[in-house]
Amino acid sequence: MLAPMSTTTFDTFKFVDRLEKAGLSREQAAAIAEAQKESLSEALDATLATKADAVRLETRIDGLETRLQNRIETLELRLTVKLGAFIAAAAGVIIAVLRLPH
Repeated sequence: MLAPMSTTTFDTFKFVDRLEKAGLSREQAAAIAEAQKESLSEALDATLATKADAVRLETRIDGLETRLQNRIETLELRLTVKLGAFIAAAAGVIIAVLRLPH
């Protein structure tokens, strides 16, 4: 499960008030605040992952996990077969040595 994303708020009223105190008219301050709000919103939209992005990423991770698990199981089987062959060969050598005349 993914952690929830944090949100950033932009207080347009505080921004407008600050611009008015700096000498801009109410209309100018409101226009600048709206432009700033849109700019911030577009920047966040361009950089934050969407829920669909998270779902796609989770699907890819699940696929990789399945492939990795299959690979591990295949390797375990191969190691088991090789170990069994080694034990059988060792047992054969021991039996052969024991049957040699003394």
